[in-house]
Amino acid sequence: MLKAQGTVLEIDLKALKHNVEFLKSRLQPHTKFLAVVKAFAYGSDSIEIAKTLEELQVDYFAVAYVSEGIVLREAGITTPILVLHPVPEYFETMIAHCLEPSLYSHRVLEAFIAVAEDKKQTHYPVHLKFNTGLNRLGFSQIDCPKILSTLENKSAIKVTSLFSHLAASEDLNEKQFTIQQIETFKTMIAEMASGLGYTPMLHQCNTSGILNYPQAHFDMVRSGIGMYGFGNDPKFNPFLKPIATLKTTISQIHTLEKGDSLGYNRALIATKTLQTATLPIGHADGITRAYGNKKGYVIINKQKAYIVGNVCMDMIMVDVTEIDCNEGDEAIVFGPHHTAEHFSETIGSISYEILTAISQRVKRVFKR
Repeated sequence: MLKAQGTVLEIDLKALKHNVEFLKSRLQPHTKFLAVVKAFAYGSDSIEIAKTLEELQVDYFAVAYVSEGIVLREAGITTPILVLHPVPEYFETMIAHCLEPSLYSHRVLEAFIAVAEDKKQTHYPVHLKFNTGLNRLGFSQIDCPKILSTLENKSAIKVTSLFSHLAASEDLNEKQFTIQQIETFKTMIAEMASGLGYTPMLHQCNTSGILNYPQAHFDMVRSGIGMYGFGNDPKFNPFLKPIATLKTTISQIHTLEKGDSLGYNRALIATKTLQTATLPIGHADGITRAYGNKKGYVIINKQKAYIVGNVCMDMIMVDVTEIDCNEGDEAIVFGPHHTAEHFSETIGSISYEILTAISQRVKRVFKR
């Protein structure tokens, strides 16, 4: 592990490779792998992650917005990129950068066809999203006849895939609901394939779907959080390696006597002699105020150091009364052992939230 110099987010690209290989080992050889690199690759670095994944020969990328896809194209990424939530205002820009839209309503379908025809496109690849129970984005089964009617004699676009998204694939208490989603999707794709005269590529599984529902792998699967080291299940986490380590260093150590206060709003009043260490990381870096007042903790010299007082914009203070440490020593906010999942659980949150919250002002460093 690289020694911290200030606050850094260390990204282990070998761990990324390990995770992709583990997830692929759960698939049939013909099943394609889509890598989700939205939200700055879950808070790491979308360009470096995508370049590594391209070397690993993933079949597709997915981003949330057109702007995220443009960043990858301008960095030289040539793998197909699915944009999960495009808006019509950016359809021309999308086509200019060879990005493929998820079309989820009649409004966006008709708007994209109009732009594609205006730009003299032929068989431009599009993906139709179906709602099978998440109730977020997507066509319903009753929409199929109108979709097919809209697509009739339209040569500007071609349906590359039909897909849906599982709502609770990580929760086996919801297994019946997930199975119903899978069956609903099968019904929809049968109707669409019959009307189209061919079967586009099919995909429905996210990371937990890959791990728990092999019967729904279809032609391609999509993985986000799994690539970054989390299986959403204690059973699978040991097979994955968190790729991100957020670390910082002790700026200063203070001794508080009984009655002394600490930080904004005097949130801590010492009831006995305490030692605290100030670390150069705060809510502007992604460590929200919810972690303060002994909710969250960091690791210093293999011991828990609880965050005390209120989290500041650029600093947190931690209790090191029982820890042998010095100014300049390293503090691990999260990493392979005290994971982002462990850290976020202290405030009732999830790994996704803390990973994607890490500010872009935090320097990224890469282990290759």
